[in-house]
Amino acid sequence: MERYYHRFAEEKILQLASFFPAVAVVGPRQVGKTSLVQAIRAQLDKPSVYLDLENPDDLARLNNPSLFLDPLADQTVILDEVQKLPELFPQLRGIIDRKRQAGRFILLGSASPDLIRDTSESLAGRIAYHELKPFLFGEVRDITDYRTHWFRGGFPDSLLAPSDELSRLWRQNFIQTYLERDLPLLGLRADPIVTGKLWRMAAHLSGNLLNMENLSGSLGIHAKTVRRYLDFMESAYLIRRLQPYFTNLKKRLVKTPKLYIRDTGMLHQLLGVSSFFDLSGHPLLGASWETYVIEQMSAILPDWAELYFYRTHEGTEADLVIARGGKPFILVEIKYSTTPKPSRGFHIARSDLNTQKQFIICPVEEGFPYSEDIRVLSYREMDAVFEA
Repeated sequence: MERYYHRFAEEKILQLASFFPAVAVVGPRQVGKTSLVQAIRAQLDKPSVYLDLENPDDLARLNNPSLFLDPLADQTVILDEVQKLPELFPQLRGIIDRKRQAGRFILLGSASPDLIRDTSESLAGRIAYHELKPFLFGEVRDITDYRTHWFRGGFPDSLLAPSDELSRLWRQNFIQTYLERDLPLLGLRADPIVTGKLWRMAAHLSGNLLNMENLSGSLGIHAKTVRRYLDFMESAYLIRRLQPYFTNLKKRLVKTPKLYIRDTGMLHQLLGVSSFFDLSGHPLLGASWETYVIEQMSAILPDWAELYFYRTHEGTEADLVIARGGKPFILVEIKYSTTPKPSRGFHIARSDLNTQKQFIICPVEEGFPYSEDIRVLSYREMDAVFEA
């Protein structure tokens, strides 16, 4: 039997299911949604039934959704790969309203609510969403080291593969399947060769400003088309566009987002980096470390936190600005160094933004105070950023 590794999201999903009639667990394919929900079924408040909508027999059961689902009102119905049947959502609304109680449905989907048509409108007030991300380092720190996690990424089959070569082959097939099958199924009508080139170009830009004109010129397609493709890739949890912080500041600020590949294992696959040894000498080493830290940080953000970066046209830059109530609260610099030193731009950004706490995150084993108001954090202490 395949071993299951506990996820931080378990408690949150159970909490949501104890209050909302429907809970949607979303995230990319192969991230572990099914394994997680199967693992917590025994902890639900009521018995449960599981349907996989990629299974033709299970899909056929929902030819008449009310006829099948109404008798299951006292059970939790788990619907996997729910993006396969978007027309189901308006009918779920009526089913829920006929007997409105917590934990009626848990929906698993490999796309964001924006791509699962009708969810927001049909189930408004009845559904809560939770994004399941690839393994965080804190979830697997007892079975692997941060270098392996960083290099292979957090997808379970990639991270836990017996060798780097098998991990690489899994990621290669994942990318090919997404391009040729999954993105088209989500509604992206595009040549997989073109979207593959765009994904690889995005990898080379990871950690840098997004230049739509350069991308469209290199691909030979209109910038609006590139934007639409990127929208799909973001909604499929493959890339992240980090927005700049510029509210109520008088300086000339860069207002272009930065682009990141969400999973560093996929980043390294797209870059053709085949081992950690090769990564250590790669020109994008620093960008890869920044990508890794930002994804780890985004996964542990408290509800009050908003994530941005900061850059002026004069060259002042800060990797992460964490805002609270729209106001800059925490400043973070990300450095791949065991002897970090804040940049001049970091100090200027702190003065511009008047943040209350400042951190440098780097690959040291233990954090330490750098100065009276700046603390260095190790890769295993990132959650300390949000401590009171």
